[in-house]
Amino acid sequence: MFKAMIQLTRREDMSHEEFVQWWTREHRGLASQLPDVRRIVFNVVDQDGDPGVDGVAELWFDTREAFEAAYATPVGKETAADSMAHVASRVRLLVEEHAILGS
Repeated sequence: MFKAMIQLTRREDMSHEEFVQWWTREHRGLASQLPDVRRIVFNVVDQDGDPGVDGVAELWFDTREAFEAAYATPVGKETAADSMAHVASRVRLLVEEHAILGS
């Protein structure tokens, strides 16, 4: 299983609450349409201490190739464009997950 983590920082003209509203209510509909995505988790970052990051998305695919193919589709391009229209920074972390405890 392949996992991508995407760190998002909202645009300066958006509040954290506006970002969360867009991300969890509007953007989720696009992300959930990505072909062959197996699981999606949106992690809203606690703003106590102003961490500079508003959210971290986790997306699971069978392979890295499936991830790249999903984002090459029209809905993948639309999903990425929607993100870029709402964030000042988007950092993709392509990771190898090592579970230590639990599933």
